[in-house]
Amino acid sequence: MRLVVMGVSGCGKSSLGAALATALALPFTDADDLHPAANRAKMAAGQPLTDADRWPWLQAVGAVLASNAGVVACSALRRSYRDRLRETAGPVQFLHLIAPREVIAERLAARRGHFMPLALLDSQLATLEPLAPAEGWTLNVSGSQEANLGTALQLLRAARSNFQIDRG
Repeated sequence: MRLVVMGVSGCGKSSLGAALATALALPFTDADDLHPAANRAKMAAGQPLTDADRWPWLQAVGAVLASNAGVVACSALRRSYRDRLRETAGPVQFLHLIAPREVIAERLAARRGHFMPLALLDSQLATLEPLAPAEGWTLNVSGSQEANLGTALQLLRAARSNFQIDRG
C-alpha cells in the first residue's frame, strides 16, 4: 500500500500520517524531510516554491514511495504533482486533509520550529487542486487527532476490505 496524506501546510499531514502508519504497521516518511536546504530557506523567507523548485523534491518523494510501500505526508497540492508521484512510484492513493482556513491558520500560528510560515497559507490554498474521485479520499480534520485517526481508518477500511488494520 502506498498512501500519501496530503493537504496544505498546517492541516496535520505529519501527525495524522505518522499515526496512520503506526495503526497500519507501515513505514512513515515526512516529505518535508526530503526538501533540499534551498527549498526550506525559500519557504522560511516567506517565498512560495515554484514548480521548478518542486519537481526534484517530488521525484525524491516518489522514489521513497517506489522503494517502500507505506504512508507519506506530502502536500501534493496540484494534480500534476500527484501525477508525478504516480509516475515515479506506481499506484498511489491520496488522503486529502481539509479544514476551514481559520483552523489551519490557528494551527500554523501555534506551530514552533517549522520552516513553513503562516504567510504562505494563502498561496498554498490558491495552488490546491482538490482530488479527482479516483485519486483517493477527502477528510475534514477539524476535530481531535484521535477522532481524525478513527475516521481515516474507517475510510480506508471501507475502501479496501483487504486492509489489515491493527489499532493495537
